[in-house]
Amino acid sequence: MHNQSFVFAQLASHLNRSKFNRIVAKYQGDSYIKVFSCWNQLKVLMFGQLSRRESLRDLIVAVEAHSGKAKFLGFGDSVTRSNLAKANQNRDCRIFEEYAFYMMELARNLNDTKIFNLGGTVYAFDSTTVELCLAVFCWAKFRKKKGGIKIHTLYDVEAQVPAFFHITTASVHDSQAMKEIPVESGSYYIFDRAYNFFAQLYRFHCAGAFFVVRAKKNLQYKAVKWKRRMPQNVLSDSIIELTTYKSHNDYPAQLRRVEYYDEEQDRYFVFLTNAMDITALEVALLYKNRWSVELFFKWVKQHLKIKKFWGDSENAVRIQIYTAIISYCLVAVVHHKLKLQMSVYNTLQVLGISLTDTTPLEDLFNKSNLNIDKELDGFYEPTLFDV
Repeated sequence: MHNQSFVFAQLASHLNRSKFNRIVAKYQGDSYIKVFSCWNQLKVLMFGQLSRRESLRDLIVAVEAHSGKAKFLGFGDSVTRSNLAKANQNRDCRIFEEYAFYMMELARNLNDTKIFNLGGTVYAFDSTTVELCLAVFCWAKFRKKKGGIKIHTLYDVEAQVPAFFHITTASVHDSQAMKEIPVESGSYYIFDRAYNFFAQLYRFHCAGAFFVVRAKKNLQYKAVKWKRRMPQNVLSDSIIELTTYKSHNDYPAQLRRVEYYDEEQDRYFVFLTNAMDITALEVALLYKNRWSVELFFKWVKQHLKIKKFWGDSENAVRIQIYTAIISYCLVAVVHHKLKLQMSVYNTLQVLGISLTDTTPLEDLFNKSNLNIDKELDGFYEPTLFDV
């Protein structure tokens, strides 16, 4: 059919519209809507993400340039600047949030690989800050003259796909978002030094999950047991108890403290974990792979639109971020289904300049003889524990 000939339509065919419609019905997103449905809104916003439109005006100009193809691209017949702005401001952002979680789960299941073979999923948790103009985004106050939001992300290190995210204003400390993380028994959670929040770490411990966190320099503890024979670069591996009143009350159980020396940087790193059965080198390797969430933030900020927003309300900002995540996961799904050898980055680049072509997806990528981007395919090796 003609509507399947466009690259964007072929790409969108991998979206589960029935699932999306059920979510829309749950939040009554299309109630009293005669034109420009939530589905049309999603398609237009995804087109803007994949084609990297800089502003709402820029997006509408691009849509109007393809007005003769709007029906086949899934935009509907009433895409105007005012319609899109009102939809972004007024429609329930939970529709797009819930569908983003669905797409993340789908992408994770398709890319389910085992790298560490530890018997559980390995997650890295961190946040990225997006600065906003306080005069325009007055709801996102951060400092006296600065605004911003934080995207707290739980990243599946092995599947290379986010598993959970939580959006707050930038004034919320990183550790406060830990209580939102869903905990899976047997899984491993990797944190940086900002997440020394022992009450929440103890929640992970009680749920049967494992964590690795970089310790702060002022940690007060007493060692109760030591390992005598250490592998190379492991300086200390001991069982400790926290000694200050608050930290001991927050985390009454014993912890494992691993001190590691990085020869390349000539630096020492100290980790805390409740994983007693893995080796000290595995503890260090788990923390090293926390870097993958940083690469994900870098990738999304550079190649999708989450730094310049097409609306100034909190609802519009959230919808745009959720749509960016949906677009990322969709590209990851297509990348897996087509068994492409090029990187996800190069896949997105090819799609972005070919959205209105009529080439079948398989032929489109067969003709694209591109080198694999090593950094974005996971072969990039930063210096150990680079922060």
